[in-house]
Amino acid sequence: MTSPSARAQRRTAALLLAPFFALFTAVTIAPLVYAGWMSLFTTRTSGLGFGGAEEVFAGVDNYVQALSDPAFRGGFVTIAAYVAVYIPVMIGGALVLALLLDTALAKARAFFQLALFLPHAVPGLIAALIWVYLYTPGLSPVTDFLASGGLDIDFLSADNAVFSAANIAVWEWIGYNMVIFYAALQAVPGETLDAAKIDGAGGIRTALSIKVPMIRPAIALAVLFTVIGSVQLFTEPKVIYSASSSIGSSWTPNMFVQTAAFTHNNFGLAAAASLLIALFAAVLSFLVTRFSRSRSKP
Repeated sequence: MTSPSARAQRRTAALLLAPFFALFTAVTIAPLVYAGWMSLFTTRTSGLGFGGAEEVFAGVDNYVQALSDPAFRGGFVTIAAYVAVYIPVMIGGALVLALLLDTALAKARAFFQLALFLPHAVPGLIAALIWVYLYTPGLSPVTDFLASGGLDIDFLSADNAVFSAANIAVWEWIGYNMVIFYAALQAVPGETLDAAKIDGAGGIRTALSIKVPMIRPAIALAVLFTVIGSVQLFTEPKVIYSASSSIGSSWTPNMFVQTAAFTHNNFGLAAAASLLIALFAAVLSFLVTRFSRSRSKP
């Protein structure tokens, strides 16, 4: 028999959790359900285009159309190339910076933490616009300086778009992840570090053999969030496309969705593609989590 105190605790917990579940349902569950419903319909016109448009049930046709579209599939190839460049540079750079700040020789740690974190405080759209300005020949002092040295690089070209987008994202997020890693390093027991010093381990050996393994859960979490964010890549390439049109309007899956919805007015296809992206992100997140857990086991 449940005691009155236990029932009171359950009511209190339900009362405190109710706002979260209400908001979660409104901003996550309801849009997913609506997108699923939209993905089952398509707009068709009759009378050689002169008749009225009507919504007709399409079943899985929108999903088949999205998966069979080379532009949509090519967007995932772009994401794979972007992840291959972005994640090692950003995660590795953030980890190196955190380890440097955690050393006994580091000075003015608070200042450097703030300075490295500040780019993350800049909205993503503003950051992309700043970097596109720095990428644009004739406007950017950076490209002019490189050109004066004989390096004529078109950062907005299709060949360099992956690196340019990854550079913007690294500038935005390296400080954020550095703060996460640095906070995790503060939890490493001092006794363990002292024992390593007694055993004769140097700074690099201590960092690689003790500090990095002990903050592996924080690294895995950062990688997981970065992978999810990479699948949703949109702002940086969209600004690059607006500046040069060198990469096409469906360069990433999210750009494909926007083009389908707001250029071709095919909201059923856009909804189906969105759900496929969400499914891909969920599967990828599961695989990254399983991989990180298997690596953390002794």
